Amino acid sequence: MAVNVFASATESGNAAVPLGSSGVAATVDCPDLTERLTAVPEQARPEVDTELAHLDEQVAAAYRQLQEAARTADDGILDEGAILDPLKKERTATIERIAAAVDKAGDRPEGLDALAGCTLRRTEIASTAAGSGSPDQQGRGEQQGQDQEQGREQGKGQGQEDGAGEQSGDGQQPPGNGGQAGNGPVAVDYADIKSVQPNVVRAPRQRNASTGSFSTSCGVNAEGLFNSDNLIAAPGVGNGAHHFHDYVGNQANNAFASDEDLAAGDTSCADRGDKSSYYWPVLRLQNGTVEQDAQSPGGGIEGNAGEIVTPAEVTLTFEGNERGKVTEMPRLLRIITGDAKAFVNGDTNANASWSCTGFEDRQLKDKYPLCPSGSDVVRTFTFQSCWDGRNTDSANHRTHMAFAAADGSCPAGFRPVPRLVQRVVYDVAAPSLADGGRTVPLFAVDSFPEQLHKPVTDHSDFINVFDEDLMREMVECINSGRECGGDTPPGPEPGEGEEQPGGNDDGQTAEPPAEQTATASAPVDDGKNDGKAPTQGQGQGQDDGKGAGKDDVRPGRDETAPPAGGASDAGASASAAPRAATTQADAPNDASGAGAVPERTGGTGDSGNAGASGPASEPQAQGGLAETGSGLGLWPAAVGGVLFAGGCVLLVRSRRRAL
Repeated sequence: MAVNVFASATESGNAAVPLGSSGVAATVDCPDLTERLTAVPEQARPEVDTELAHLDEQVAAAYRQLQEAARTADDGILDEGAILDPLKKERTATIERIAAAVDKAGDRPEGLDALAGCTLRRTEIASTAAGSGSPDQQGRGEQQGQDQEQGREQGKGQGQEDGAGEQSGDGQQPPGNGGQAGNGPVAVDYADIKSVQPNVVRAPRQRNASTGSFSTSCGVNAEGLFNSDNLIAAPGVGNGAHHFHDYVGNQANNAFASDEDLAAGDTSCADRGDKSSYYWPVLRLQNGTVEQDAQSPGGGIEGNAGEIVTPAEVTLTFEGNERGKVTEMPRLLRIITGDAKAFVNGDTNANASWSCTGFEDRQLKDKYPLCPSGSDVVRTFTFQSCWDGRNTDSANHRTHMAFAAADGSCPAGFRPVPRLVQRVVYDVAAPSLADGGRTVPLFAVDSFPEQLHKPVTDHSDFINVFDEDLMREMVECINSGRECGGDTPPGPEPGEGEEQPGGNDDGQTAEPPAEQTATASAPVDDGKNDGKAPTQGQGQGQDDGKGAGKDDVRPGRDETAPPAGGASDAGASASAAPRAATTQADAPNDASGAGAVPERTGGTGDSGNAGASGPASEPQAQGGLAETGSGLGLWPAAVGGVLFAGGCVLLVRSRRRAL
């Protein structure tokens, strides 16, 4: 069916920019089966996960076909059927295999076949009326443009399949859905942080709240451990994420890593007892740089182009519950926060939170922040902290965890565990929106190609591989109201662990929580110094097998997950094997920014307090002798040394008198 998609886009009130030569901004919109597959028998999950990954591949391929068709379209006339009909046929066959796999192990799911059809979705696009940037940005523009010209020339040879790998010659927004690779971002995806009203609300703490915190220092991935896998969502599938992740902590994480591989893996964390895996989509500057993944799946081939930016700072903090004590996380617990497909799926599971240093009382959900000069971009991930008490994972990787309500209560049957808050800081400048990032480059997170690098798709993943003794110490610290962990300064006395305010709470009520922030007003260019550290290399080893969680009582799960002799070196990946990041984040933990963002409202119910600890011992830190208390054992030796020296002096003097 040939339709004029340009007409349908503009008649609906959207001002379109060209997708190729057609004058349309659009993407492929397909229903997400994971929203329906909340109960899959354990024995069927490997096959179901593989087929779900095939659905993602099919959508990505269809989006590439859309780009190619639009580039050659005449006056916006596209044959939608040529793209969507074969896609529906492929999806129908894949969905049938999913239903059959579930049927072999349990009850056949009903209604999945209705999810095979997809549509072309018209997208909100850039407006070049946003201005040319702030005065300080204009003053820097000429020099920055010169500095980036060399990288931009290199980018012309990057070989982007869609032909949109460089800016247009007239300085305006490039063809396509914007961005270096023609699939975003666009000007409407940004907002001036100073135009956002303070919207962070601190949840009130009740009398029995667990007010402590525990930080772990795992570096900033300075050595460049990346891959486009997702061990949680697509185990056993290479390039299951279709975008690249930064990894800190466990160095054995790839699509083929088993639980035993993770237990035996190296860690970038200062405390070797933390082998947990923390990973999130990389942030890129779309400045024409040819990264090592430019011709790789998950990289430039799928629209994730430009220079990968190393974070300036990463803080990982585990916090307590506003209502009661927390219990230990089960080993190998898996948590995904946010939704990588939120642009198409909607914001039901979205949990993006963007801000700027100095403005973290203002959080953006669906906009990238334009930070003023001297301020850095901040991504904050506040994870679900209510656990169902039984499972370390679930069929859709969500239902075993839940967000606490504003008062800290968990849904019925769930219990509070330490709440992980990740804060990732980048020294990147506010882009020049008027010329599509030509003067100062656009920045954006990696995404599935059809998600167009929208900021609402930001997400993060966590796999708990803490040593059980260290996890116990974490819980005791949090429940006793202390601040503990690597690089943590001396904290308040027990009972004084009040959250640091994130900003102005005037006139704010307890709901909605901070993650449900309002959309910012029209973006304004505000510049700041551009200081970024490029990363080098890709670590992407692969190991066979997939184990399971220790405390999961479902059939087919390994109850113990003992450490293995080491991760397999069998490398099916195109990149080098994972390697440890030895550089630690040397900036102190800033609990104020992370702590000021409470969880979004979840279900209500009584919060379980299983595992609440009594009075805890001194915090176990990973710093020097003064922090650990180990230095106390040196005092007797020091006093003895002084006495010995004094005795020698007296002996010498007495001998002189005798002579």
